[in-house]
Amino acid sequence: MNELSLTTPALLFPAVSLLLLAYTNRYLGLAAIVRRLYDDHQTRPSSNLLKQIGSLRQRILLIQWMQGAGVLSLFLCVLAMFEIYVGAHQLAEMTFGVSLICMIASLALSLWELKTSSVALNILLSDLERHQD
Repeated sequence: MNELSLTTPALLFPAVSLLLLAYTNRYLGLAAIVRRLYDDHQTRPSSNLLKQIGSLRQRILLIQWMQGAGVLSLFLCVLAMFEIYVGAHQLAEMTFGVSLICMIASLALSLWELKTSSVALNILLSDLERHQD
């Protein structure tokens, strides 16, 4: 087996950074939607707005977990680099492996959040279709 070098965990930095930026943008977009729905509900209460609350709560939670897993992945990458630096190569390999697992979890949560988002959009589309008739 090839020995893990400092550059291997470092390769994950750009990917994780861009992923965390994308997750933050999703979170900020979701926060704007929640604020707008709140204002809409204050002026025009609607059962469809209330139907979206469960989906929005789940999406917020998923994004928090996505971000947490991404940050943990980045943290473990840095820790693996430190372990390589101090000569703890076997520990570094395990740490880097866990870092990759955290990244996989973050991406899986991202897919789940995307699916949940689609459900919320379908609620809006069904409302539009109902008003069309």
